[in-house]
Amino acid sequence: MVRLTGASQPVNTRERHLRRIPTVIDCHVHLWDPASGFPWIRPGSVHHRAFRIDDLGASGPDAAVTGAILVEASRGDAGETLALRAWRMSRPDLVAGYVGNLHVHGDGGPRRFRALLRDLGDSRPNGMRMGGASWADIPEAAHVLVPELAAAGLVLELNLGSGALRAAAEAATRNPGLTVVVDHLGNPPNLRTDPGEWYRDLERAASVPNVVVKISGLLTQQHGVPPERTAELVRHVVGALGPDRCLIGSDWPICLPRGSRADSLELSCRGLDRLSDDERERALHTNAVRVYGLRG
Repeated sequence: MVRLTGASQPVNTRERHLRRIPTVIDCHVHLWDPASGFPWIRPGSVHHRAFRIDDLGASGPDAAVTGAILVEASRGDAGETLALRAWRMSRPDLVAGYVGNLHVHGDGGPRRFRALLRDLGDSRPNGMRMGGASWADIPEAAHVLVPELAAAGLVLELNLGSGALRAAAEAATRNPGLTVVVDHLGNPPNLRTDPGEWYRDLERAASVPNVVVKISGLLTQQHGVPPERTAELVRHVVGALGPDRCLIGSDWPICLPRGSRADSLELSCRGLDRLSDDERERALHTNAVRVYGLRG
């Protein structure tokens, strides 16, 4: 029986949500040191400290979580890609893959980006992320690199303040060979408000087969919402896309003001409780291997 320990919820409840699943790949974690950049991290906040690879190892939750996908954290320069690569290579026991920042490679253009991927070889990123308030706010220099991701077989990951699911559907339709991963369920509004537009965007994304949704960020986004209502949100996503187009992530250490990495994974997994054991295994592990092209 798999257990996620280190959080306040009783173990028997965790067992109910993670029954008979041998391994979990946490598809959304970050590492950073504010001394190296990351201007968005506010001094005095719980995030304003270095989170290094050993901190990831110490975060648990337990042996069931066998790997993590490192996701860029807007350091602000192309060196972050190489830093993520170094962590991946130094601790393959913790890090299964990594997603770089596409924006910071835009100024070099497609030719330089292709050269970077060629030089990195087997240690190249598993995907690249674009973010902003909306799709329209993303610089054109980053947009022109998207076809390069499709050609290289890399994932495009999106983290947008609004319209992420709609933008993912449009990008995936224009690039049918590209897998588009939407972070944090497309950043729906807190359920204490009316997320009606988000539900409509989810239907559009569900109609495009190369869009994948990451179930992550719930502790932060849905703070104050009863866990069962959050679970219903996840069930709606899984029902719309199917279990083969869902990934699980903790969003550690962003989640820390609201709970531990184990707490975050537990909340994400609550909405998988009506899946079969095989479907749950795909959502928690197998999909990540396929989507990110992981080795081993």
